[in-house]
Amino acid sequence: MIDEIKELVCVVKEKDPSVNRCCFWAILINTPGIHAVLFHRLSHKIYEKNHPFIARFISQIARFLTGIEIHPGAKIGRRFFIDHGMGVVIGETAEIGDDVMLYHQVTLGGTGKECGKRHPTLKDGVVVSAGAKILGAITIGENAKIGANSVVIKDVPDDATAVGIPAKIVRIGGKIYEPEYTI
Repeated sequence: MIDEIKELVCVVKEKDPSVNRCCFWAILINTPGIHAVLFHRLSHKIYEKNHPFIARFISQIARFLTGIEIHPGAKIGRRFFIDHGMGVVIGETAEIGDDVMLYHQVTLGGTGKECGKRHPTLKDGVVVSAGAKILGAITIGENAKIGANSVVIKDVPDDATAVGIPAKIVRIGGKIYEPEYTI
C-alpha cells in the first residue's frame, strides 16, 4: 500500500503542472483523486470478498468526501489519475487499465438495466477529457484520447482521438482521419 501511495503521488506530480512545487505530503493530502483511488482499493477488496453492503458504504463515504463515485466492483489498474475529480462516476463493470487519466465530470456508465458487462473498458494510457461520457460495454483502445464533453457509444481503436456528440474519430496515430468514419 505504501508503494502504491508513493506511485500515485509521483503520477500526480508528473501529470499535474499545478503541483510541481508541492511536496509529497501536500500532494497526498490535497489531491482527492488519490483519496478516491485508495478508498476504491479498500472497497474493491471487500467487494471481492462478497461483502457488497460494506463495500458500497465505504464507496459512498469516499463519494461524500471527494465528489468522485467509483463502484466497488470496478476494476482499476495502476497509476490511475483523476484530475479535478468532482463529478466523476465509474460504474460497476467498468475496467480501467494502467496509466489512465480522467478529468472532472467524466462518466463511465451503462446504457440501461442490462445484466452482465454494461460499462466501458479503458485500455492502458487512455486520456478522457472533462465532461466526456463513455457509455455501454465498449472498449477504448490503448493510448486513445477522448475530447471534452464527447459522448462515446462505440469502440475507439488504439491511438485514436475521438470528439463530439456522438463522438467521431478525428485522428489515428497522430494523423488526421477522414470524417466519414463515425463511431
